[in-house]
Amino acid sequence: MTRARRLIGWRASPGAGSHDRILTMRLARIYDPPEPGDGVRVLADWLWPRGVRKDDPRIDRWIKDVAPSSELRRWYNHDLARFDAFVARYQDELHGPVAAEALNELHRLRDEGPITLLTSAKDVERGHLAVLARLLEGRR
Repeated sequence: MTRARRLIGWRASPGAGSHDRILTMRLARIYDPPEPGDGVRVLADWLWPRGVRKDDPRIDRWIKDVAPSSELRRWYNHDLARFDAFVARYQDELHGPVAAEALNELHRLRDEGPITLLTSAKDVERGHLAVLARLLEGRR
């Protein structure tokens, strides 16, 4: 079984007296073992994953308010024909006050260093983490 992991890099804006540095963001399944360079590992699912203890050391933070609503998740059901509509609806949800604050928290974590966004979904590339990654990349 191959692991679904995606590495995204970008160049951070240099601060006063600092040098450019490359920060990374990874997308991975919660069931994948941590890797060096993962940075802060953030679970971005609304529901806690099955079979994972609440004190699991593979998870540094749980930011569930950035996850899609249950209604949207059920509607999408990883039907790839609905992916574009899912992206649009999910981005609309992220404009709500609670989700927007959770997204800002992800931006702050990303600005501090490498992060790995985690999900229990099998398809990391065509789910909400891919949408979050695009939003986090576009902020710079």
